[in-house]
Amino acid sequence: MTAVAVTRTRLERIRASVGIAQLALQQIEDDLNAGDVDQAELAAILRELIEDTDPLGGFIASLAQLVTVAARWAEQIEPDRDGDASCPLHEAAALITDHAGMRLIWAARALDPQGEAE
Repeated sequence: MTAVAVTRTRLERIRASVGIAQLALQQIEDDLNAGDVDQAELAAILRELIEDTDPLGGFIASLAQLVTVAARWAEQIEPDRDGDASCPLHEAAALITDHAGMRLIWAARALDPQGEAE
C-alpha cells in the first residue's frame, strides 16, 4: 500500500471520527436547548465535559491530550525544528485545559456548589 493510500485512509478515519464527535456534541447542545434544564442539571452537564467517567479528566482533557500528541509529532517533523508548529499546538493544549477546563469548573461550582460531592 502506498503512502498516499495510507494517508487517505487515515484521513478518512479521522474525518469519520470527527463527524461522530460533532454529532455527539450536537446531541449535548440539543439537550441544553430543550428548555427544561435547571441549574443543578446544567452544572452536572458541565462537570461531565470535564470529569466524565474517564480517569484522565473527561472530554476537555481528552481534547487537550489529542492536541498535545499533535504538538509532539510536530516537534519531530517541522522543517527547522524551530517550534513554529509545535509551540502553538502546545499552547492550545494548555489553553484548553487551563482556561476552558477551569472556566467550566468555575461555572459548575457557581451553579451548584453541592453537586461536586456526587
